[in-house]
Amino acid sequence: MLSPKKVKHRKWHKGRSRAKVAARGAKLSFGSFGIKAEGEQWINARQIEAARRAIIHFIEKRGKIWVRIFPDKPVTTKGNEVPMGHGKGAVDRYVAPVKPGQVIFEIDGVTKEIAQKAMYRAAAKLPVKTRFISR
Repeated sequence: MLSPKKVKHRKWHKGRSRAKVAARGAKLSFGSFGIKAEGEQWINARQIEAARRAIIHFIEKRGKIWVRIFPDKPVTTKGNEVPMGHGKGAVDRYVAPVKPGQVIFEIDGVTKEIAQKAMYRAAAKLPVKTRFISR
């Protein structure tokens, strides 16, 4: 699964939810087809990997795929039934904060029908509503 080799700070603040449209990463840069996020959500490394595998499995060694997001934000959790206090929990997983309009996956080298079906399967693995886009 994807995770950063090194982060500046081991534990981050959650951050504020700002539902602005993505300024960077909003257009197709590498492939001819892709899926774009319609909402704002944290997508964790497991979900990205599951969606990537769904695309790879469907296109069967044809074409190329690009993952345009990377989970670099650490999320911490404390154990079950742990009393209040005693500091912040340990890092549990890494997430990629996705804004509306951000391209998540791109694909090239396959027909539009195959790309659309592959992206539809990948979208089912993601917690955010998505839209199929093409050049």
